[in-house]
Amino acid sequence: MECCNSKILVLASNLSVKEKKLQPITAAAERMAELLKIPMEVATFDGKFNHIYVYYKTGNDEKIPVYSGNYGDFEMQDVYRALCNMIFVLSFHPKYSRLKRIRKEVTLFS
Repeated sequence: MECCNSKILVLASNLSVKEKKLQPITAAAERMAELLKIPMEVATFDGKFNHIYVYYKTGNDEKIPVYSGNYGDFEMQDVYRALCNMIFVLSFHPKYSRLKRIRKEVTLFS
C-alpha cells in the first residue's frame, strides 16, 4: 500500500539552474503537486550537462521517474502534459492506489 508521505521531487544539475532551464519544469511540477495535494521538493546535483528529472517519490523513499528533460527549451504546458500522462499511467498500478482518485482530473490535461 502506498504511504501518504508522497511528494514530487525535481532533481536538477547545477548547470541547468545557471542556464535557467529549471523554471518551466519546476512550475509544471509545482502545478502537479498542487493537483495531487502533496509537497514538491527541488534538489540539485553537480553535473556537466543540463539534466533535469522529476520523480514521484513515495514515503518509503522509492523514486519513480515521471519526466526527464535535458537539452532544449521547455514549455511549462508541455512538461505538465507529460507529467499528467505519466501520473495517469502510474495510477493504474495497485501500489499507487491514491493516484486513482485524481485520474479524471489528470486526463483533462492530456
